[in-house]
Amino acid sequence: QVQLVESGGGLVQAGDSLRLSCAASGRTFSNYAMGWFRQAPGKEREFVATISGSGGSTYLADSVKGRFTISRDSAKNTVYLQMNSLKPEDTAVYYCAARAIPFYSENYYLYDYWGQGTQVTVSS
Repeated sequence: QVQLVESGGGLVQAGDSLRLSCAASGRTFSNYAMGWFRQAPGKEREFVATISGSGGSTYLADSVKGRFTISRDSAKNTVYLQMNSLKPEDTAVYYCAARAIPFYSENYYLYDYWGQGTQVTVSS
């Protein structure tokens, strides 16, 4: 079992930055690919970013490329989502997810464990 706890959300203004963290407990962190997804009110869950178990490969949604960065620290069992130049349309609950193999994916249904989510609100 893997438990995921997100933190770092909040209320910011357009153009500001936030860094989300996701702390993972459980077995060998490097065996898990990690992903960030988000869901805005009335909308479906949306892929944001994903990173391989080794951290050597990443993939980001077109809507956040150039603004967001995903990274991981194996020593801390933590994955990060650095969000710069935030826009009001980035407002959503952000979820961290873990996949029980080290290959990343943008498909939410391939993830095995989910955090409780953290709210990000960007005002204009």
